[in-house]
Amino acid sequence: MSRKPKLLVFDLDYTLWPFWVDTHVTPPFRKKGNDVVDAHGQLIRYYKDVPEILKSLSAKYELGVASRTSEIQGAKQLLNLFNWDKYFKYKEIYPGSKVTHFSKIHLFRIQKASGIDYKDMMFFDDEQRNIVDVSKLGVKCILVKNDLTHAVVENALNNF
Repeated sequence: MSRKPKLLVFDLDYTLWPFWVDTHVTPPFRKKGNDVVDAHGQLIRYYKDVPEILKSLSAKYELGVASRTSEIQGAKQLLNLFNWDKYFKYKEIYPGSKVTHFSKIHLFRIQKASGIDYKDMMFFDDEQRNIVDVSKLGVKCILVKNDLTHAVVENALNNF
């Protein structure tokens, strides 16, 4: 029987959605019908497969978010407006190194809060520097090159 991760963690910017929340869009965000728009009325989109991916994965795994954005409230607001809050048990959203987000040393960080060993985690991010840093902890890291798709996730889980 193949080993499976216990916790899947996702970056936000250019991993779940195609923009940087702190520079490309303008909070506050709001619902406009079924859509989410920014302060200027610009439509806010996420990668097409993400809602289905999160729903499917949340039935089998614990999920978390680790984002370095300086737009903390805007990122949290989008998670709420997209109705994705329900999927994420762990949320570490603040500027700084991704190592801090995962660290055992800092109270309430993902590893400390979950109690799950790094070797049992998988992390999806679009930035090579974060992949390098977090993989040094023993976390299986997946570089998301274009967007998070079913194929990217399936391949990652098959190769865990």
